[in-house]
Amino acid sequence: MKVLILNPPFLPKFSRESRSPATTKGGTLYYPYYLAYTTGVLEKNNIDVKLVDAVANDWNREDVVDFTKQFSPQLIVIDTSTPSIISDMQVADILKDALPDVHVTLVGTHPSALPEDVLKHCKADSVCRGEYDYTVLDLARAIENKKPPYAVDGISYKSDRGIRHTNPRALIQNLDELPFVSKIYKKHLNIKDYFYASVTHPQVTILTARGCPFNCSFCNTPFKASYRPRSPENVVEEFEYIQEELPEVKEVMIEDDTFPVNKERTIKICDLMIERGIKLKWSCNGRVDTDFETLKKMKEANCRLLCVGFETPAQEILDSIHKRTTKEIQMEFMKNARKAGLLVHGCFILGLPGDTKETIKNTVQFAKELSPDTAQFYPMMIYPGTEAYNWAKKSNFLVTEDFSKWLTSEGLHNSVVSRPDLTNVELLKLADDARKSFYLRPSYITYKIKQMMTNPSEIRRTLKSLKIFSRYLFKGSVQEDEIEEFHSA
Repeated sequence: MKVLILNPPFLPKFSRESRSPATTKGGTLYYPYYLAYTTGVLEKNNIDVKLVDAVANDWNREDVVDFTKQFSPQLIVIDTSTPSIISDMQVADILKDALPDVHVTLVGTHPSALPEDVLKHCKADSVCRGEYDYTVLDLARAIENKKPPYAVDGISYKSDRGIRHTNPRALIQNLDELPFVSKIYKKHLNIKDYFYASVTHPQVTILTARGCPFNCSFCNTPFKASYRPRSPENVVEEFEYIQEELPEVKEVMIEDDTFPVNKERTIKICDLMIERGIKLKWSCNGRVDTDFETLKKMKEANCRLLCVGFETPAQEILDSIHKRTTKEIQMEFMKNARKAGLLVHGCFILGLPGDTKETIKNTVQFAKELSPDTAQFYPMMIYPGTEAYNWAKKSNFLVTEDFSKWLTSEGLHNSVVSRPDLTNVELLKLADDARKSFYLRPSYITYKIKQMMTNPSEIRRTLKSLKIFSRYLFKGSVQEDEIEEFHSA
């Protein structure tokens, strides 16, 4: 039994695993970590599997077809995202035409939310809904044993009676049973291909938990309102593996939705890192309600940076998106992070429900007052399956339902939400202006120069990000003719 796990070709440096999939302004390229975990599950069960990242390899569709014909799999698993779904379905069609007998299945948040829509518009045989590690394994075994797919939990598939849906698959409860994703990277990928603008290169990305106990209305992350952590011992064992077997790695990015959500577990992991002599730097996603004691312990265990969603200081807007934070908590967090010696990458969303030009102006000013090490200003992005998408659609705020318009022609974030008092065109320009206003401050430029002079390890990362980011900083996300064309669509 042969299985091809494919991150299909699309735009250069396009990251499907990002919570807001796009080509980033800082040059980030995400690891296909969910695909990699599934690859590990198949290998653990003695299935011949290849993980191919066509984006990282800079492969086109013809390259993928040539490789697939040579490998000759019985099952092809194709990753997707909302902005790339049309292209992803076309790749599925091309592979079905080239290998008619192969079973093609699509995975990801988009087909999980809209399985029938996807299957009606492409030649793929099935969709694996939700958490798909063991769904793919069971599907591979069913194909190998020539059994029908209706016994496989978690799939939607085509049949003579139309599109059928099997029972939902239960979430994995014991994540310690999954292979270390870093081992899969080492075997199947080139680690130096992947770059995270806030993290020291080369880096690896791992998950120490899946899911999030929170339920922010805009968030596209899978497994919201759930939280399943790996044991502290298992996490630190993977750090030991990376330190010993991947010596070129300079930093680990913990891509959990919010790594320090459980204080006791976080401190236990940090204590084990210190006890076992882990010297690797690491960064993580976090929340602004992480207290000083936890931040201090994280710093002692070589944490370098937290990526945090501030979104907005306006309480009524924070409440409307279920963020469960306040402006005061945000300010206290920044004070504590500085006191602990940790860097912060701050994320701010412009155009949330209730936002006006005035509240957006206040958000940008607040970002300057917080002054994180780096900041992102997103136009509001919405995705099928989220509360925010349903809100926009019900309110008739969607400019289009052509998912290819979720990105600009260069693959940057676009906005398809247009309100009478805040159009999508205005929102894109406000996001561009926010970036310029934040990064071109003399005080910020002076800060970054001093940082590089006092901490040489930051020089390479900063200059690499700046080289790409500066192009968009001055040019903007969308050119005038493109904005007008899109606005009139």
